[in-house]
Amino acid sequence: MATQQRKILVTSALPYANGSIHLGHLVEYIQTDIWVRFQKMQGHNCVYVCADDAHGTPIMLRAQNEGISPEQLITRMDQEHRADFAEFAISFDNFHSTHSDENRQLAELIYTRLRDGGYIKARTIKQAYDPEKEMFLPDRFIKGTCPKCGADDQYGDNCEACGATYSTTDLKNPVSAVSGATPVEKESEHYFFDLAAFSDMLKGWTAEEHMQAPISNKLNEWFEEGLQDWDISRDAPYFGFEIPDAPNKYFYVWLDAPIGYLASFKNLCDKRDDLDFDSYVKEDSDAEMYHFIGKDIAYFHTLFWPAMLHGAGFRKPSAVFCHGFLTVNGQKMSKSRGTFIQARTYLDHLNPEYLRYYFAAKLGSGIDDLDLNLDDFMARVNSDLVGKVVNIASRCAGFINKKFDSQLSAHCSEIKLYESFEANGRLIAELYEKREFNQAIREIMALADKANQYIDEKKPWALAKQKGKDQEIHDSCSVGLNLFRILITYLKPVLPGMAEQAEAFLNIPPLTWLDIALPLTNHTINKFKPLMTRVEKDKIDALLADTQKLLAENKPVKAKKTNKSQTMDPIAEQIDFEDFAKIDLRIAKIIKAEQVEGADKLLQLTLDIGGETRNVLAGIKSAYAAEDLEGKLTVMVANLAPRKMRFGVSEGMVLAAGPGGEDLFVLHPDEGAQPGMRVK
Repeated sequence: MATQQRKILVTSALPYANGSIHLGHLVEYIQTDIWVRFQKMQGHNCVYVCADDAHGTPIMLRAQNEGISPEQLITRMDQEHRADFAEFAISFDNFHSTHSDENRQLAELIYTRLRDGGYIKARTIKQAYDPEKEMFLPDRFIKGTCPKCGADDQYGDNCEACGATYSTTDLKNPVSAVSGATPVEKESEHYFFDLAAFSDMLKGWTAEEHMQAPISNKLNEWFEEGLQDWDISRDAPYFGFEIPDAPNKYFYVWLDAPIGYLASFKNLCDKRDDLDFDSYVKEDSDAEMYHFIGKDIAYFHTLFWPAMLHGAGFRKPSAVFCHGFLTVNGQKMSKSRGTFIQARTYLDHLNPEYLRYYFAAKLGSGIDDLDLNLDDFMARVNSDLVGKVVNIASRCAGFINKKFDSQLSAHCSEIKLYESFEANGRLIAELYEKREFNQAIREIMALADKANQYIDEKKPWALAKQKGKDQEIHDSCSVGLNLFRILITYLKPVLPGMAEQAEAFLNIPPLTWLDIALPLTNHTINKFKPLMTRVEKDKIDALLADTQKLLAENKPVKAKKTNKSQTMDPIAEQIDFEDFAKIDLRIAKIIKAEQVEGADKLLQLTLDIGGETRNVLAGIKSAYAAEDLEGKLTVMVANLAPRKMRFGVSEGMVLAAGPGGEDLFVLHPDEGAQPGMRVK
């Protein structure tokens, strides 16, 4: 079907080398892999590269806590990531690391071209500095009291209680999350990228539909606000690349991370004679370059990245394809609910192609979130793949193997039916190209229904009981297997493993889109073996149980002991017993829980404390769904003065424990407690 071979470079966002791959990550890699496999089946020269994102403060600190070097940590994570991707059949042509010679050279090249072009500015700024660890602190490594609402234990850049954003220097009572020390302000010279200089270019590029409409609309909002200079430097100690001619200054991880796409491709080009790096990345390149990313990092990929490339004389992306987040059973992936499922835990229990198919059946070209409903997951895989597609082969193969010496008939007795299936490939190909995988799957399953209907009408099992019906059996089962071959071709980008088994069964070379133009006749097949088994409920239950066990055991790694405090959550200043005795803790029943319009972190709770109700705004939305809380008991501070917040007045405080985010646990008293009881 391909009329002209295209040169296509494809990337997925780089997984961070500070953690394991989970099912949320796999939405992107599976989506990208399906598209790449489709392009290769069309005969195009499509190259898929990726790399571990291996730099930054979190990696440096984790390595310190584990008593190893950052290089040892990223090597270990590289091996883990590669193993997980391989089992999910993610077909990278090259998987590299941003901590590589190629990435260092390209980062320095792009930076110096931007600097020499006048797009890099230096200016002195004030930053929070940890006097014990002797390092500048990123915003997320500072905790303190929100300057807007007074909520404690908030990050250095935004408040999870009221949603306010602010400068780290505005945070009250700040402490370093690294050492527990009180940060001090310290001046440092930093380097900034003049993003505003590229406003006109970016506006024009955005208008040319290089991204989905919602992303383009969001960019227009940023254009209206005015593009700001981007701080691209970090001070030592920092795990990354040192900036040329700037001792003890390092490239911010977000500068060299996207350059890692090109570095991985350069590494591949150096190993393959058929690939020329410059022909793909030069400004007038006739190749195509596509990035698949999550919608949360669109800002970096649709503003900073094209501006950097343009300013350094490289080509801009052909398109940036954003996708939504993964939810599980309708709710955000959650450690507290036990639905934060790691790739490796899934692989311990379930066939990876189940997930590839389910994601494909739900993925469109938009940025809507995708829900993994585990009951629907089981039903859809069992119905579609086992009950429809594999069923076609299993119903026909036995007759061909036993009665006809594994030989298909000499002609296709239903050539019009076959041609109608083959003709549908044009629509299915268009849907794959447009990333409308869910619609492609619907078309394929509609064909599977027709194939099963044909076999039901022919009833070879009934014909086998009648004399003189062998030719009808031979013809109808041969047609059935030819229709199965077409369906497997259409599903091959999604189910490469099952396609490989089907190719072995049908005794044919690897299928491409063009191979199905003609049916197989007078062709010998092999003995049929089951291609896929059903999803069993006990396997899903075991997956969830192991996930919960893993999350319970996954306690924070303790820091190496030194003569200075390095606890992640330092003990606050001591108070007298008389001060503590003033706190009135009461049992409260949550009689109503609601979303707070416009707030990312808050739920509004109506609490019964024994004949009296209170309205409390609680920053627990990241860990709890409103409907899960109603009717439950909790503990609240009843004598806390009402506090006016951005989204209303809060008449108390609900007690919760945990490091924050999804790892947050509201206190629930034992059964028998009654609303209004004092907690002593």
